[in-house]
Amino acid sequence: MIQTFIETDRTDMQINELMAKEFRQAMSRLSAAVNVVSTDGPNGRYGVTASAVCSVTDAPPTVLVCLNRKGAAHDALLGNGKVCINILSGRHENLAMQFAGMTNVPHAQRFSSEMWHEGSFGLPVLRDALASLEGVIVYTKIVGSHTVIFVEIANIQMGDSGDSLTYFGRAFHRLREAVPA
Repeated sequence: MIQTFIETDRTDMQINELMAKEFRQAMSRLSAAVNVVSTDGPNGRYGVTASAVCSVTDAPPTVLVCLNRKGAAHDALLGNGKVCINILSGRHENLAMQFAGMTNVPHAQRFSSEMWHEGSFGLPVLRDALASLEGVIVYTKIVGSHTVIFVEIANIQMGDSGDSLTYFGRAFHRLREAVPA
């Protein structure tokens, strides 16, 4: 195994702050799918909008999700130990904004509409998501301000195909579904 370590001077806060700002700007140019990660259990019912979500492997099916450790849903998601990753369609921009805390909708009301139902694991599942993946958190790793959670998927509900909701340039966009030739 090859390991490479890059030495950094962590004492120069100005350089680190400039690098962080430049890094955030660079990451704003990385288009990402938008999801609502939901949970329910002894630590409460919560959900959060997340774009730092990606597949890890299909054997066993595993997804990783990066969560801000200061976020309101962080402790509940980890404490409950199970989550549902709801992949949003292009028509879910308002929902994404609600779960990102960008609206005045109180947290307690975010799951109140008929668009949610209880999945196989007792988790909130979005009825018209492009897909919903229910699973168990099998590993976590703290990296700076975030916790990376690895979720082993145990149940998948496929929705209708359609446009995808993406986040690019600090804004939501619809990515049109490919039309077969």
